[in-house]
Amino acid sequence: MGLKLETGRNLTIPTSDKSQLTEFLDSLVKNLHHPLALLLAQIVTIIFVARIFGWICIKIKQPAVIGEMIAGIVMGPSLIGMYFPEFSAMLFPTESLGNLQFLSQIGLILFMYIVGMEIDMKILRNKAHDAVVISHASIIIPFVLGMGLAYFIYDEFAPANVQFTSFGLFAGIAMSITAFPVLARIVQERGIHKTRLGTIVITCAAADDITAWCILAVVIAIVKAGSFGSAIYTVLLALGYVIVMVKVVRPFLKRIGDLYSSNEKLSKPIVAIFFLTLVISSYLTEVIGIHALFGAFIAGAIMPENVRFRNLFIEKVEDVALVLLLPLFFVFTGLRTQIGLLNEPYLWKIAGVIFLVAVIGKFVSSTLAAKFVGQNWKDSLSIGALMNTRGLTELVALNIGYDLGVLTPELFSMMVIMALATTFMTGPTLDFINWLFKDQKEESESDIALKNKYRILLSFDKAESGKALLKVADGLTNKRIESSEITAMHFLPTEEIHHYNTETYETESFKEVIEESIALNRNITTMFKASSDIDNEIVNAANKSKQDLLLIGIGKSIYEGSLLGKVLGFTTRIINPEKLINTVTGKENILEAALFDDGTKQIIAKSQIPVGILIDKDLKDLSTIFIPLFYAKDWDLIQSYVQKFIHNSSSKIVVLDTEGKITVDLDTKEKIRLMEMAAPNQLSLKNERPVEKDFLNEQSLMLITIEGWKRLVDTKTSWLSDIPSTLIIAEEKK
Repeated sequence: MGLKLETGRNLTIPTSDKSQLTEFLDSLVKNLHHPLALLLAQIVTIIFVARIFGWICIKIKQPAVIGEMIAGIVMGPSLIGMYFPEFSAMLFPTESLGNLQFLSQIGLILFMYIVGMEIDMKILRNKAHDAVVISHASIIIPFVLGMGLAYFIYDEFAPANVQFTSFGLFAGIAMSITAFPVLARIVQERGIHKTRLGTIVITCAAADDITAWCILAVVIAIVKAGSFGSAIYTVLLALGYVIVMVKVVRPFLKRIGDLYSSNEKLSKPIVAIFFLTLVISSYLTEVIGIHALFGAFIAGAIMPENVRFRNLFIEKVEDVALVLLLPLFFVFTGLRTQIGLLNEPYLWKIAGVIFLVAVIGKFVSSTLAAKFVGQNWKDSLSIGALMNTRGLTELVALNIGYDLGVLTPELFSMMVIMALATTFMTGPTLDFINWLFKDQKEESESDIALKNKYRILLSFDKAESGKALLKVADGLTNKRIESSEITAMHFLPTEEIHHYNTETYETESFKEVIEESIALNRNITTMFKASSDIDNEIVNAANKSKQDLLLIGIGKSIYEGSLLGKVLGFTTRIINPEKLINTVTGKENILEAALFDDGTKQIIAKSQIPVGILIDKDLKDLSTIFIPLFYAKDWDLIQSYVQKFIHNSSSKIVVLDTEGKITVDLDTKEKIRLMEMAAPNQLSLKNERPVEKDFLNEQSLMLITIEGWKRLVDTKTSWLSDIPSTLIIAEEKK
């Protein structure tokens, strides 16, 4: 029917000698080179590589941003482009870089919005005299040194059409920058955010960040205008813009923040108002001539100071900005960085001089300023090391200079290397300072008394888990309060917490656990910290503090979809794909793959103290405890815990000779009999018999060794859905 409609239209039907398969393949190749398809392929590759390098850096105790910066350089002409030019040309053709740049600029705008929100203006308004002196010194001295460096390298490395004023100002600002976001996360991860040192360095970095961006805005205006005189109009217009944002827009946004500070009330029109503020602010500063990123920074800085409200917006922006878009900026920077241009020893000497000036300007000036205002040498050096961190903020400034034509490709590459090196050295420098000034005093009486206490460290992720672990810890010690100590520990991923709301997170995290401790009439010590590698942090905290027992919980999500899902009431039987691969390749058997998640296995493997893993099934009390013994040796491992539960909680213990091995092991049988005689009404040994559902339901807790747990899962699968809360004991590593 439709063919009749084509009559009289003089349609030309293309003819081809190609087969249909060849035409399809040609069409597929054409689609692969479509700008959108190419951009999506670039994004997928960039995110994948950035996450891998970020993960590697976390494992070597470096900020993830270092890995992402390195990933950008690796994917650029310095490595992939040099050794695999065909692949690089296919994935990053020159004509596609414009799209990548604009998308990365959007990511930077969102990132600067977050940076502005992370700066706590209350701290800056009330900052101490020490922080004022240190922050000013760490800006002025590096800036002067940068100008001096520019004087010596201007003839050889400045572009031909760039005035010395523009070149010198950019060199000065490049030496003066501190990466506030990276520094804040390092301070959190090292647990010094509550100390005087942490407060001072955060305040200094925040003041530096604001000062550096204001100076950079002026420098951009001068570069674009061509001279300082003609840039005055741009600067005056920028000042007017800032006044309007602070005096008019900020009070308006504050009123909205006060009215809509909860998630339930934060509707899409309200969100639209704040994002429009961001976009308009960025647009105005771009038009004025001081770059859109400055406008994004100011839009974040004038956000309502309500912590909850800022958190809501950071959560909305952060994942897209930091995970999806920001890696594009790193790779775009890497595509510009051509380390191969530094092909002479002389050029590497200049790169070394730039690095040296950067370190002297920031590290030395901050250290001496801190010492001048009365800090001890350890804190002074630590402040210097932290203020020398440049990170992503430095790359942003360098890219602006490159776009404006102030930096040549060679100098840009040298500066990028300097940014990487100064950021990378922060962690090792802090470790060296701590080692240099490690406490060598003799043990105090309090230290000796602490050693004589039975110390339990419990680590929880959710409040329910923390309460259950506290009940177990109290059950082991509650009649020996004076000779015992309980520490509750909670870690949060670094990316989920910001320095200005650490206290709020800590209060909310420990609220229910502290309420439980009050109900149990126990004093507990709390430990809260942000970390990028939580499992290792737990192990390090337990090993370094020489605890007697580490208690950790297992959440339901770990078992969901696994063989042991039925333990916690799940019906899905699908094995985790990653563990199934390990099983197929022989890395672990199917039983061990189902026992624990990788984090729990890592904690067990690395802990130098006994570990108790609690599977919480709504633990109420410790009145009745069931102990299935599969191996005679297991009694030696758990008998001390049995004694503690009997003495401190008056628990009634039923020991079951599950496979008849205890009966024939006279030594173990005698040990159990002696304890049974000491507590005749609280401990009983039962021979092997069928375990009924009703018996399991009557128990408050099952106590078992890790080897016994593996055997139970292997041979007593029918128990799993009915067992009570279970405490699995893993012995300490010798």
